[in-house]
Amino acid sequence: MKSKKSRRKDRKLDAKSKGRIERRIKAIALLSGGLDSRIAVKLMQDQGIELIALNTTSIFCTCGAKGCTAAKFANDIGIPIKIIEKGDDYLKIIQKPEHGYGRNMNPCVDCRIYLFKLAKKMMKQLGARFIVTGEVLDQRPMSQYKGAMQLIDKEAGVDGLVLRPLSAKLLPKTIPEKKGWVDRKKFLAIHGRRRTEQINLADKMKIDYPCPSGGCLLTYEEFSKKVRDFIQHNKKFTKKDALLLKYGRHFRFGKNKIVVGRNHEENLQIAKLGNKGDMLFEAKDVPTPTTLLQGPKTSKAIKLAASLTARYSDSKSKITPIIYGPELKKSMKVQKASDKEIKKWMITNNQ
Repeated sequence: MKSKKSRRKDRKLDAKSKGRIERRIKAIALLSGGLDSRIAVKLMQDQGIELIALNTTSIFCTCGAKGCTAAKFANDIGIPIKIIEKGDDYLKIIQKPEHGYGRNMNPCVDCRIYLFKLAKKMMKQLGARFIVTGEVLDQRPMSQYKGAMQLIDKEAGVDGLVLRPLSAKLLPKTIPEKKGWVDRKKFLAIHGRRRTEQINLADKMKIDYPCPSGGCLLTYEEFSKKVRDFIQHNKKFTKKDALLLKYGRHFRFGKNKIVVGRNHEENLQIAKLGNKGDMLFEAKDVPTPTTLLQGPKTSKAIKLAASLTARYSDSKSKITPIIYGPELKKSMKVQKASDKEIKKWMITNNQ
């Protein structure tokens, strides 16, 4: 049996050990689910940093039918994760980004500022001291060159607090490095758009990844045309509006928007995403798309929506019966829209 003196000594040692555990450095890791962010997380774990992952989702993510794998990865390596959906405030940024767009409708600089502000708020809530990202110098032309990174950090109010371990040796020292919370020597000097080095690292570190990089619909030319058209013709941009942009063939006829479904799933979504007062169109007695007409219900707009419905239906007749209206109770007969009309009114060339 231990003496009182030995027990007191053990309690002191336990207290010191507990203090070391409590003082373990915490950081918020931006985890997209792509290869780069996974490597960054593993590099920080190897240095004993306690990580809390932050993953953001939006309507414009291209994660696919199975969804984002960030949560599974976080669970596999034993770190908690918070998933936040970008809201209406993010849609306002897309409408009018302070720092402009990239090649298409991607407001990359403003998007990063928005994301870092979320991470900063999470830092304060959880007692974290800095932010970790998988960004690579010069990988993305708009937001990942040195000047843009410095601008983003400053405007988000996290200057010196964003650690980019994949390119750290090519960037100025951050506060975590200066204070000795992390060892800069163990970081990397990757730059450019090629991911050969990251893929080799993933093999060595035994990191599984679904694809080398994530994706955003706002970087796609065809989708961006739909977004640009919507913003030009509408003051408000809601989640429902954004969702509708993902489905169907889109046509612009003055103040009218016409959306024609491509398949059964799109037909269901288009019918569901219509607003009060919008009209639906379907061809009668044949396989048909569902068509949505938004805007003034002029006779010309109604006729065009009907003829587009006929064009993309399985009707073999020159004249096609169409049912239409909010509840599809009206009917008319029309000719199919011509190739010339398709080319004239379609917002994109994606048929």
